[in-house]
Amino acid sequence: MSNRATRRSPPAAVEGGRVRQKKRTKGLLLTAARSLIAAGHRPTVAEVADAAEVSRRTAYRYFPTQMKLMSDAALEGLRPVMEAAIAAAPSGGNADDVEARVDAMSEKMMRLAFEHEPLLRTMIHETVLHQGGGDARRWGRRMEWIEMAVAPMRPQLGPTAYKRLLSALGLCVGIEALLVLRDICGLSQAQTIQVSQWMARAVIRQSLAERKTARRR
Repeated sequence: MSNRATRRSPPAAVEGGRVRQKKRTKGLLLTAARSLIAAGHRPTVAEVADAAEVSRRTAYRYFPTQMKLMSDAALEGLRPVMEAAIAAAPSGGNADDVEARVDAMSEKMMRLAFEHEPLLRTMIHETVLHQGGGDARRWGRRMEWIEMAVAPMRPQLGPTAYKRLLSALGLCVGIEALLVLRDICGLSQAQTIQVSQWMARAVIRQSLAERKTARRR
């Protein structure tokens, strides 16, 4: 393999290290932002970069605007609430326990989406507005929480099916699900939460059913 090909396709370990570094850097910025906000400030991206000891250029790649920074910092504060809701659900690895955790995760996430809807709509606006530059992808607390709920299913499904399950569940919850179910379908808040939970359970059951069928072949 040529050196050029190697540069085009970095080893998985190197790529994984870059992802972890990006998460650490963003975590530093969000921690600094929350500390400044808690002290009564409305920090700029540059001020947060200085407080986190991260270059301003790097900080602007993660947060092109002050609004995106403030929104992300506020939502990061919801992490303990979500993690507590998932942790309070049954902890076993059987299908019923996983469904119970996903039910808890879906309900709490959708309730928080309704509570923070203006902020989340702003985040979507910011993401679309700046999608052409920098690292515009919205790093997924959502996917972390989903994985907390369904992690015991990983050995049952295998890597490909497990990744597909996570991706499918990502469509069942969050602000995008809220916008479709309420704005387009006209559902109430209670109905939106119920449909979100129903979709998530259906995805889990389908994944397990496909796995059972594959094992019988």
